[in-house]
Amino acid sequence: MKFTKMHGCGNDYIYINGFTEKIAQEEKPELVRRLSDRHFGIGGDGVIFINPSTEADFEMEMYNADGSRAEMCGNGIRCVAKYVYDKGLTRKADISVISCGKVKYLQLFIKEGKVDSVRVNMGAPELRPEYIPVTVESEAEKNYENVIDEPITVRGKEYKMTCVSMGNPHAVVFMDDVMNLEIEKIGPHFENHERFPNRINTEFVKVLDRKTVQMRVWERGTGETLACGTGCCATVAACVLNGLTDNTVTVKLLGGEIEITWDREADLVYMTGPAATVFEGEIM
Repeated sequence: MKFTKMHGCGNDYIYINGFTEKIAQEEKPELVRRLSDRHFGIGGDGVIFINPSTEADFEMEMYNADGSRAEMCGNGIRCVAKYVYDKGLTRKADISVISCGKVKYLQLFIKEGKVDSVRVNMGAPELRPEYIPVTVESEAEKNYENVIDEPITVRGKEYKMTCVSMGNPHAVVFMDDVMNLEIEKIGPHFENHERFPNRINTEFVKVLDRKTVQMRVWERGTGETLACGTGCCATVAACVLNGLTDNTVTVKLLGGEIEITWDREADLVYMTGPAATVFEGEIM
């Protein structure tokens, strides 16, 4: 089976061409776990199959490293755009990609004949608790139909979280220091907290100024990653909702930087960031 290793700001996935590689659906979770293993496989934060689609130009079928299916990946979808353009599956600089029934629209920026970066219309942030999903506890949450700056107790300590779905669920937690956070200890407890029926991606965020934030992320089914595109989108939405930043923000990640703009009038979030190919190969 042929594959391509790609990353967006260090958030790396194994990409498989679903047009040519035919793999039974029931075999994919175990295959994903094997390929994603950084010691005994290729190594990555998960696997993304690029498939034909009747509803968009292409389908992105994404799996976390543990073999669980994920709804959306911002870094992953930018790499899908690079893959299909660089390999000649499309000549268009504006394409559509569907993932778990949701279509996203992408603008490709070409440099020397190949995709260098991609701008993605990520759609509207979802704030209603039942659609994230997150269970509500306080009267404020019930009254305002959102979870903004609301308390959650994890391992006996109270945090404040703002919950947003960008096609997948996120809890954004603001902190004074994220670089010294022992994320491997706290991350799994957020991910599997009883308030999140489908588990959760958690962003730990320090606001640097009105236009810049620093973020680390614990992704459900994978652990800490160097970047998370949907997490950046959720983070900026949370920043704006809490009055902490402007509508356009540079998110600094362990693997690079992503620019996010929340067009409040249109209620659309735009993500712009790089996409890179690491290597290609064939695995038996």
